[in-house]
Amino acid sequence: MEAGATMEPKKTSLQLTGMTCAACANRIEKGLSKMEGVQEANVNFALEKASVTFDPKVVTVQQMEEKIEKLGYGTAKETVDLQLIGMYCAACAAKIEKVVSRMPGVSEANVNFAMETARVEYNPAEVSLGDIQQRVEKLGYQAVSKRETLDQEGHRKEAITKQKRKLLISAILSLPLLWAMVSHFSFTSWIWMPDLFMNPWFQLALATPVQFYIGKQFYVGAYKALRNKSANMDVLVALGTSAAYFYSLYLTIDWAAAGASVHHGPEMYYETSAVLITLVIMGKLFESMAKGRTSEAIKTLMGLQAKTALVVRGGQEITIPIEQVMAGDLVLVKPGEKIPVDGKVVEGTSAVDESMLTGESIPVEKKAGDAVIGATMNKNGRLTLEATKVGKETALAQIIKVVEEAQGSKAPIQRVADVISGIFVPIVVGIAVVAFLVWFFWVTPGNFAHALEIAIAILVIACPCALGLATPTSIMAGSGRAAELGVLFKGGEHLESTHKIDTIILDKTGTVTKGKPELTDVEVNDIDEELFLRLVGSAEKSSEHPLAEAIVAGIEARGTQLPAVEHFEAVPGYGIRANVEGHEVLVGTRKLMAQHNVAIDSVLARMSELETEGKTAMLTAVDGRYAGLVAVADTIKETSRAAVARLKQMGIEVIMITGDNERTAQAIAKQVGIDHVLAEVLPEGKADEVKKLQQQGKKVAMVGDGINDAPALAVADIGMAIGTGTDVAMEAADVTLMKGDLNSIPDAIYMSRKTMSNIRQNLFWALGYNSLGIPIAAIGLLAPWVAGAAMALSSVSVVLNALRLQRMKV
Repeated sequence: MEAGATMEPKKTSLQLTGMTCAACANRIEKGLSKMEGVQEANVNFALEKASVTFDPKVVTVQQMEEKIEKLGYGTAKETVDLQLIGMYCAACAAKIEKVVSRMPGVSEANVNFAMETARVEYNPAEVSLGDIQQRVEKLGYQAVSKRETLDQEGHRKEAITKQKRKLLISAILSLPLLWAMVSHFSFTSWIWMPDLFMNPWFQLALATPVQFYIGKQFYVGAYKALRNKSANMDVLVALGTSAAYFYSLYLTIDWAAAGASVHHGPEMYYETSAVLITLVIMGKLFESMAKGRTSEAIKTLMGLQAKTALVVRGGQEITIPIEQVMAGDLVLVKPGEKIPVDGKVVEGTSAVDESMLTGESIPVEKKAGDAVIGATMNKNGRLTLEATKVGKETALAQIIKVVEEAQGSKAPIQRVADVISGIFVPIVVGIAVVAFLVWFFWVTPGNFAHALEIAIAILVIACPCALGLATPTSIMAGSGRAAELGVLFKGGEHLESTHKIDTIILDKTGTVTKGKPELTDVEVNDIDEELFLRLVGSAEKSSEHPLAEAIVAGIEARGTQLPAVEHFEAVPGYGIRANVEGHEVLVGTRKLMAQHNVAIDSVLARMSELETEGKTAMLTAVDGRYAGLVAVADTIKETSRAAVARLKQMGIEVIMITGDNERTAQAIAKQVGIDHVLAEVLPEGKADEVKKLQQQGKKVAMVGDGINDAPALAVADIGMAIGTGTDVAMEAADVTLMKGDLNSIPDAIYMSRKTMSNIRQNLFWALGYNSLGIPIAAIGLLAPWVAGAAMALSSVSVVLNALRLQRMKV
């Protein structure tokens, strides 16, 4: 490498811990973005994940983790215990430890020679368990997993359990304080109130553990934020509750010093701080539980994976965890079992249900040499496969990766919310101080307690949590639901852009049509149809022409038995000539018939008619006389017409593009209801046609499935690749339609529109809530505990609104 040259940028994901609101996410994002070598950093508050693009020559993942820790947060990792086999001395242990610890993504590796175990801490986004095991195997040892995963779901469940415990303690301690507060209202004078509940010392005893044990997380968060010269929700909660608690503590000490009654003290505000903390904890708990549901799609996809595989090693059949399957392994799959990894059939025949990937409910026949996909279901035969793609390389793992990246990415609309969240807290603190001064000096001069209540209400009502959650939760739920429908958006920006599409260009072959010719018409002339089919089928069976294959498949599908051919001759450019069951058979063009003086005048009009319909007609002569014709066509997909009609109903212009001649293209377009056709377009010309439409001010989506579609997919505003097509097309596209069904196009646009609508609702609610709540609190119409309840409700309502996308019907 030349001096000064940079390495290819790398991408990594870091699971974050310790964030409490959108301001935390912004701070981490800014901190990472400022690091030398970091090209792009996106932090998703709802997913608690950072996605970073960086130059590994300039900055390392470890340095980024250290930066996150300096900002006052942490990164969650996975820890796995491995049983090591084949170590003979301490040097073996030292070698394994040294090599594994240097692997990219591994932060720590400890090998215990005495116990023959290794504990490895690693970032699963950079390195997998399978990668670690393969590295150990290369050193000449074996590493068997004793799985002890601290995964994201485990972290979430652990955090939720802890929050539930805190909420229970906080609620028990706050209830008597709330009871005491209610007694101050004149309309509640009938409620019995124990004298003890009114005692300031008793209230202090209840409020103190809530303030400093339950509320510790807010103080820690506030300290970290302020230390890093920023402010977040924790600052607001800590300021508001501390003001109420310490003012009440001052009143308690003052009351005690005055030697007042033991049982009755002045009006305290302990319940304000305690109930506020309880409500915030409750809101965070509901929020965490709801946020967990936004990643249901990923859990569903992961649940499709087989857990174990039956492999042949050393001549023996052994069952191993799916993570330990290596490329090249022979894998046995019994009837009714899931295929564990992507592979190639070596032995056996069976039908495989691939509906989870293609949406096609009819099982696909598999024989030796055919490819199979991991997580599909083997129906009725025993198969032996050679594993070709394992771990992160499998089709399902790639789908999961695309969905995860889409859920972790940001839509452009989120940038606005991020900017607002970043400046919101300091402004709110300023408003609260001004409101306190106005009330204390002008509105109710000298009434410190009332002015303080108003400042606390402003601080609490203004927490920008709902604003930070508005976009990412909708993106997660929307992209997850789209994945369940077989639509994979590669990022939040594509999910947002798709709703703007007003023009769709459909490639013809393999997109509108099946991409595979089929026998469509059989017409006979003075000959038994069964004999005609037998003669034509046998003659064509010896031909290597793609259309001959379609004719033979169509005839065999009708149950016709094909006899052996006595003589066969291919006539290039004309057709074929063969002897079958003592008959001379000619199948081909008009020229072939003319060459052998076969009279075909009576059928020429019918032949032209078929060609107008986009079919290729072939004439047949038996023993020198015209006997009939067969027609073959690339037939349209069953759902194409309905999908085009749906797109038109959505107000979208539909154009078909093809390299075929105008007559064939128009025939296909007429069948599916497409009005605009671009025919005889060379592969390199497709991208130019897209550009021409864009120059007219149109937002264009290109839909294709082949290598020749890749340039047009890349140029279009949104490129959609049919998932049954080539890897190149899928790589160039922004959206992958896994089912190979045109109905997925309106599905994708519909989900994009609904997601954007949901985001706007969330942003309107979050911004409107804060904008309305602050002035109401400032004029004294909002008690602090009501503000706390409303703040908690706003975050939960935003997440629940986003979750509606998961139940969206198309």
